[in-house]
Amino acid sequence: MRHPSLEYLLVGCVAAIVTLLLTPVARRVAIRIGAVAKPRDRDVHAVAIPRMGGVAIFAGFALALFVASRLPTLGDGFKFGPDMGWIVGAGAVICGIGVLDDIYELDSLTKLAGQALATGLMVIKGDVQLDFLPLVGSTLSFDRNLGVPVTILLTLLIINALNFIDGLDGLAAGVCTISAVAFFVFSYHLAQEGFTGSASPPTLLAAALAGTCIGFLPHNFFPAKIFMGDSGSMLVGLMLSAAATTSTTTTDSQVFNDTPGSLAIFLPLIVPLSVLALPFVDLLLAVVRRVARGRSPFAPDKQHLHHRLLEIGHSHRRAVLLLYFWSAVVAFAGVGVSFEGSQWFVLWLLVAFVVLGLAVSLVPNLRRQRTPGPAVAGATRHRDRLKAGGPTRH
Repeated sequence: MRHPSLEYLLVGCVAAIVTLLLTPVARRVAIRIGAVAKPRDRDVHAVAIPRMGGVAIFAGFALALFVASRLPTLGDGFKFGPDMGWIVGAGAVICGIGVLDDIYELDSLTKLAGQALATGLMVIKGDVQLDFLPLVGSTLSFDRNLGVPVTILLTLLIINALNFIDGLDGLAAGVCTISAVAFFVFSYHLAQEGFTGSASPPTLLAAALAGTCIGFLPHNFFPAKIFMGDSGSMLVGLMLSAAATTSTTTTDSQVFNDTPGSLAIFLPLIVPLSVLALPFVDLLLAVVRRVARGRSPFAPDKQHLHHRLLEIGHSHRRAVLLLYFWSAVVAFAGVGVSFEGSQWFVLWLLVAFVVLGLAVSLVPNLRRQRTPGPAVAGATRHRDRLKAGGPTRH
């Protein structure tokens, strides 16, 4: 079966164009109904900015899937795998809950309940469920009684991980774009190996999601005209989970039987974990940090990864680009090992990029150590005058 590359490209373009055109409309509506993010102590932005960009993202995503259902090859793909209608319906539910939060700022437990409701619809009705996990020499199979709660739990983790990193202009949208493109490349590779039917759901979801985030970025990148809000961050988290789950359960490790050692067995786990590494690390650090201080895991603070980059001297734009870089390095390293004969090349390339990334990330600290700031320089001059017995000014 020939892989429908042009159809996926069309789906991505439809998602991007619709989201790009509808985002200004969502912005005007958000301003009119009061869905505006006012600056708080933990926020980076200094002026009120409308949110609710998730509405435009959902519209682009839903219309892209509708177009896909009418295409010759992708339309047939709707007969396999999960129920796309219920996936879109679950997206509508979580987007609606996010809109309420964008307007009224719901408490964390109410949002968690709404996330669980939308996730349950996607998992139970949409049949987006982990069937097995690969292990060394065997697989761990899940029956429905175990697979459903495990999938719901993992999905809730992904949703909140994406929600946690949505703290700088364009950060969540950019990281989601990178993640979706990485999933697309991995699933596309599966289809090229002859698994077109099984790889169709994650490839389609990734193409539509990447398109929506690309269409949203021009309005959201620094300086942002609109935020995606919880209506957007929770939605893209849910859709990323759907892509990750379907890519994991439809992967046959025999496709990668030439991979050195037992690495092939773990590829269905390595790829999703590497793609979502950045938001998961930020989520884990936040939970550990807050629990260690006796606070709720959902209590907000100003110590996320992006906040730390700003603290050491990076500009807003540079901090976002650095996090894009790290997300892409880890994500595409995981995807790269799935290609036959590329493992050593990917390893050396990963080492080179990590060294480069560390050097660029630490540049502000190095500058700060070399060149004292005005306060330090003034204190040094004051101390030198005292030693020389000269006059001082206060």
